[in-house]
Amino acid sequence: MRILLVTDAYPPEIRSASHLMIELAEELSARGHSVTVLTSWPKYNLDETDAQRTFREFENERGIDVVRVRTLPHHNVNFVVRGLAQITMPRLFLRALRRHNNENFDAVLVYSPPLPLAKVGATLRRQTGARFILNIQDIFPQNAIDLGVLRNRLLITWFERMERRAYADADVVTVHSPGNRAFLMQSGKLKDPTKLRILHNWIDVGSIRTQPSSQRFREMWGLTGKFVFLFAGVMGPSQYLETVLSVAEALKDESDLVFLIVGDGMEKPRLQNLAQERGLKNVVFKPFVSKAAYSQLVNEVDVGMVTLSPRNRTPVVPGKILGYMAAAKPVLAFLNRESDGHELVAEAGCGVSVHSDAPMKEIVDATRSLLARRNDLETLGSNGYSYVVEHFDKSVCVDTLELYLSH
Repeated sequence: MRILLVTDAYPPEIRSASHLMIELAEELSARGHSVTVLTSWPKYNLDETDAQRTFREFENERGIDVVRVRTLPHHNVNFVVRGLAQITMPRLFLRALRRHNNENFDAVLVYSPPLPLAKVGATLRRQTGARFILNIQDIFPQNAIDLGVLRNRLLITWFERMERRAYADADVVTVHSPGNRAFLMQSGKLKDPTKLRILHNWIDVGSIRTQPSSQRFREMWGLTGKFVFLFAGVMGPSQYLETVLSVAEALKDESDLVFLIVGDGMEKPRLQNLAQERGLKNVVFKPFVSKAAYSQLVNEVDVGMVTLSPRNRTPVVPGKILGYMAAAKPVLAFLNRESDGHELVAEAGCGVSVHSDAPMKEIVDATRSLLARRNDLETLGSNGYSYVVEHFDKSVCVDTLELYLSH
């Protein structure tokens, strides 16, 4: 099949979305499909080497055609600018695609957010008959409403109409967990609920678990001999990383503990200032590392952390949980009550999860419970690894996707 993947994030940008999409592109290509990726120009969340690279609008990367599109700024900017950027993306994406590809596609998969990119799939479906798969990660605009980002009633109504239209235009709408499916079913926004399917987020387990043992980052960052909790990813309002700082403050007398926060985002300067004001010497901030370097990093730490704001009201499962499981690392999760991540951690037996709006004592006690089980961490990690191989390895998930692509 000739397949087009549409996403605003793709390597070398370092984000969960970009990791998902390159792993999908590579797996589909390895199965004999002709794959094209239509994405935005790389300028966010780059490591030092890639920040110096020169890119072209069209490149073939290991057999995958990649079309990169210059857009308005859409990260680390205010929400008005971000909104304008997202609204103008579909037209810019379609223009760039036509400059570099005159063939029709059999199927188009659009990753959302941003939701306006669904217009690319709808347009190609209408003009060429391509099968349109809409892969919903964050349920927009509901998540923006919950976080207080979107408050204007007229804008909310406008985006909800866009949401309903996107669902109506798609042949298949996929979500990544049963809770997300139930949430959308109950919303009444799909006129045809039979098109709503579950497509679990995937991960290339082998690329993480097969990394050779190393102490590179521990030595480079002065963490040798420390018990390291890792959070790696984008630092935005949805991540609610104040919780990690509060836990670090409560445990600051534990001299061997370090809370390592790797990444960037609009919340990072504020979090760094808070850590400095509180005198948290057990919190270390570092910039993004490349995907390959991340695989090495996660293998060096003791526990992987994931956090979500309690203001979220959708059952989202953060993708970084799968990364920790694939590296056979125990998971410490502070998630909103609605997140399906709680059930995932419990079913896999891979760590501890607690509601992110729980009393701080409960959150700190959950952290201490992992510390008290230091001798069991290898077992917890092994449990998570076995579970992710069975349910979330990219080969398993792409088997399911191929069914949706064809019928």
